[in-house]
Amino acid sequence: MSTEYLHTMVRVKDLEASMAFYALLGLEESRRTENEKARFTLVFMSPPGQENAAVELTYNWDGDDGLPSDSRHFGHLAYRVDDIYAMCQKLMDNGVTINRPPRDGHMAFVRSPDNISIELLQRGDDLPPQEPWSSMENSGHW
Repeated sequence: MSTEYLHTMVRVKDLEASMAFYALLGLEESRRTENEKARFTLVFMSPPGQENAAVELTYNWDGDDGLPSDSRHFGHLAYRVDDIYAMCQKLMDNGVTINRPPRDGHMAFVRSPDNISIELLQRGDDLPPQEPWSSMENSGHW
């Protein structure tokens, strides 16, 4: 018996803002489901050519009021990037707060518009420390 990874689901409050955030990470919409009867939209976003590594953005048309608020049990999504400094700069240039800067040239954390923690990991060897990252303080939680 084998197990196959399918996706990680996160609820989003603003579908367009969330899609724009994940697009900054390099993800693209790989499929979409609209369910008029149940009043929700599912958008699957994944790195190009990696549709099996998708994040499912679940948007409830009538909002999430009344749904259980147990998101504290969710850890984070993790993505490997080619240049962690360039990715963090791109995110900052687009208004995203770098909660845990890549001071070590290896790892950073940011949050999506829906407060989902995103871990960014450098592909291959750690990059040499460089400013402004090496002296940047943590901001908020991740």
